[in-house]
Amino acid sequence: MSFSSVNETIGRHRWTICGLVFAATTINYLDRNVLGLLKPVLSENGVFGAVKADQELNYSTVVICFQIAYAAGMLLAGRIIDKVGTKSGYAYSLVGWSLAAIGHAFGHHTWSFGFWRAALGIAEAGNFPAANKTIAEWFPKKERAFATGLYNSGANLGAIIAPLTVPYIAKSWGWEWAFILTGAVGLLWLVFWYSMYSTPAAKLANGELKQAEYDYIHSDIDEQDAERADIAKEKVSWFKLLTFRQTWAFFVGKFMTDPIWWFFLFWLPAFLEGENARKVKLYMAANPTYSGKTSDVPGVIVWELAIAIIYTVSTFGSIFGGWLPKKFIDGGMDANKARKLAMFIFALFPLSVLLASKLGAINTWLAVTTIAIACAGHAAWSCNIFTTVSDMFPKKAVASVTGIGGMAGAVGGILIARAAGLLLKHFTELGKVEVGYGILFVICGTAYIAAWLLMHLLVPKFKKIVL
Repeated sequence: MSFSSVNETIGRHRWTICGLVFAATTINYLDRNVLGLLKPVLSENGVFGAVKADQELNYSTVVICFQIAYAAGMLLAGRIIDKVGTKSGYAYSLVGWSLAAIGHAFGHHTWSFGFWRAALGIAEAGNFPAANKTIAEWFPKKERAFATGLYNSGANLGAIIAPLTVPYIAKSWGWEWAFILTGAVGLLWLVFWYSMYSTPAAKLANGELKQAEYDYIHSDIDEQDAERADIAKEKVSWFKLLTFRQTWAFFVGKFMTDPIWWFFLFWLPAFLEGENARKVKLYMAANPTYSGKTSDVPGVIVWELAIAIIYTVSTFGSIFGGWLPKKFIDGGMDANKARKLAMFIFALFPLSVLLASKLGAINTWLAVTTIAIACAGHAAWSCNIFTTVSDMFPKKAVASVTGIGGMAGAVGGILIARAAGLLLKHFTELGKVEVGYGILFVICGTAYIAAWLLMHLLVPKFKKIVL
């Protein structure tokens, strides 16, 4: 039976729920992207200090404040959401990060920004554990990667909307209003969440969900057997979860690949603006009498547009990432093989970024192309690695395991943020910042293949465990 005919026959309410999660994830990344986009403006206003080389290190300190809080928040959020439930847990998280996003408007130096960034990190940590738990509750196994790909594409939409709006708001009304207005958007989402979300069982009881769709959601026999085996047992502890190789496989995968996304998120605007500045400098050295606009210098691009294009491509990558394993499964392939093969294919995409610096010297749009391919690969990889949690663990542990992996990714993000700060400070002082970016791109390009190999060694098959 085709995808559309399934929906026509049994109903499509689960996709409405997926739409709510998509919207929350869009808001999550809209708020998260504002800092990177305003880095040049904030630097000019002295937020990160007066010395250019020190600004790179101070900026990385602010990013690390977010990452440390996000890492701690991931552990807390997963546990809290498993305890209080998806509806309340998601709402608490979104209120917290919206207020923290607004709070940035009142920070005017490195450490006050670091405080609000930490507040944002600890609250935003709730998004993915809650989203993953929602998908596990509302979708059968064969649709989860696709549903995850759809909601995860919200991260890219948020990253597309941000560069098209945030610089304009900052230029028109001041950078403070960019934080206030984007932060306020999240509070509107709560109205829809509280009025539309409930569990499948509750929706069935009040007549909002067809029995056929309810049965379809709960159609995985092996999963239902595992759930019944676990039903009478106590909630599982973190320590118990850490005894499973499946937990460590997810931990390793997130630790090695999440930092790549963090790097692009926080440093991509600075890299592209730096490429523009480098081309202007080289052109002026060769044409000292030039008096035209810098935007007319050959090779200079509109970096805000470039970022929007990169994340637009990533959106398609996320959707494709969910579609491909489903296509494999519908064609008769074992679900484990389908997930592993898809993840291997997506791990190859980021290798394109190895050419970013070299091609960027020729034409910045070539560098943008390689980064877009890499980001699309990450988006596709991300929706599948999230789905491995619900493949391997019963629903009552999904948010907790997602939180553990998210914490690992945030720790990796701390390491790459400090590495980026130190490398870029060093090469900025030498007048060769592009070399620092080249080294970082090597890390970005090779991380996914290494992560796939380690995950495969730890868990040759993504089988559901009984806790």
